Amino acid sequence: MDQPHPSEPETIAALRDALRATPANIPLRLYIAEILRKKGDLREAEQTCREGLRLHSGHEKLKLGLAQCFYAQQRYREALVLIEDLPNNAGDANQRLLDLHIRLLALTDQREQARSLYDRAVVRYPSFSETDLPELFGWPAHTLPAPAAHSQDLMSSASGPLMVPRTYSEDSLDVYETDIDRPPIGFQDVGGLADLKEEIRMKIVFPIRHPEVYEAYGRKPGGAILLYGPPGCGKTHLARAAAGEIQAAFISIGINDVLDMWLGQSEKNLHDLFEQARIHRPCVLFIDEVDAIGASRRDQRLAGGRPLINQFLSELDGVDGDNEGILILAATNAPWHLDPAFRRPGRFDRMLFVAPPDEAARRETLEIHLKGKPVDEDSLRLDRLAAKTAGCSGADLKAIVDLAVERKLKSAIRSGKPEPISGRDLSRAARLVRPSTEEWFATARESAADANHGGIYDPVLRYLKRRSAQ
Repeated sequence: MDQPHPSEPETIAALRDALRATPANIPLRLYIAEILRKKGDLREAEQTCREGLRLHSGHEKLKLGLAQCFYAQQRYREALVLIEDLPNNAGDANQRLLDLHIRLLALTDQREQARSLYDRAVVRYPSFSETDLPELFGWPAHTLPAPAAHSQDLMSSASGPLMVPRTYSEDSLDVYETDIDRPPIGFQDVGGLADLKEEIRMKIVFPIRHPEVYEAYGRKPGGAILLYGPPGCGKTHLARAAAGEIQAAFISIGINDVLDMWLGQSEKNLHDLFEQARIHRPCVLFIDEVDAIGASRRDQRLAGGRPLINQFLSELDGVDGDNEGILILAATNAPWHLDPAFRRPGRFDRMLFVAPPDEAARRETLEIHLKGKPVDEDSLRLDRLAAKTAGCSGADLKAIVDLAVERKLKSAIRSGKPEPISGRDLSRAARLVRPSTEEWFATARESAADANHGGIYDPVLRYLKRRSAQ
């Protein structure tokens, strides 16, 4: 007697059991995601691809699978952000990638770019002339001898501009430009800031390297940290180093990337940037001058900035997407201007004061900036120079080294003989560089004291007290 065939749910359940036993099995994961997508279980298919990307960050076929899930859900902008990050070298997925890219461009009101990409795709892949694309989007029929059947869901409105326009290459099918960076530096390239490095390690470095330990305590990788302090003390450099520490993607957001004159566009820009971070996890999302985006609503005479703040809070809370695996680092020189809602638990619940480097950190920073340059080791006396540069920021110390190098270059050009940098060269340069943090502390003293509810600015006030006692 023949055994009955297992039902479809039983088959999928068996496949899922196999995947739980071998989560790194990418072909099996893609197969399950495709079955779920064809069945219409789009959220399940999406989750299957996302889990795979957490294990294999940047895997092209998993990204393509996730983009197909977005497309099936008519989440065209999110799919396009993902597709544009894929190089056109995915083997047998090449034509599927191009076909999906063309559709997404057309469905996000970029029809000229879609048509241009289609024309060049036909040259490379003659079978493209048999697709339903011209019929679907009203292009001239002479490029389509025999239109194929197409899905009705593609006929939905093509309105709605892409939230963050991408650079599109007219020269090559292989170029998909993004703003994703992967910094080649780590914490060893940042002088001092030991406590801050440890805090960031606990937030994202260790969870990525030791996930089983964090899972045992129910903790997920990611979170949000607000870095504040005088300019030039290494907030941006620290954020880049955090990404480099775990070979994570790094996305830097400035106010020009978000703010837009058109109503509602700023909120869309911010959402799209968060979506990029979610797609490229593990990812460090760095927001510079965050007070310009999230200024206190009580300080705003008009309500025009409130929707953007509400969108920002929604993104931090993960209302529109899971933030697991994303470390959100924000920097500001004026944290007291930030809306108090950003400091609630689950948002920027860690505020870290980035003080000017202490004497040991100044020495370490000078060593980093002198690395690879010709120096007279016997005369350097970096301990003495570090002691004389109190109040200097990391940027000030770099300026000292740059000034000394510039003078040596001029001397070498005149004499025709390069000479090493000496301690005297650095001392002379240091006398010309005034500590840039003094102005910030002059204004921060009163602001920190007035806004020090619950002792949140005690680190600043303690630093000022120690500094006045010296």
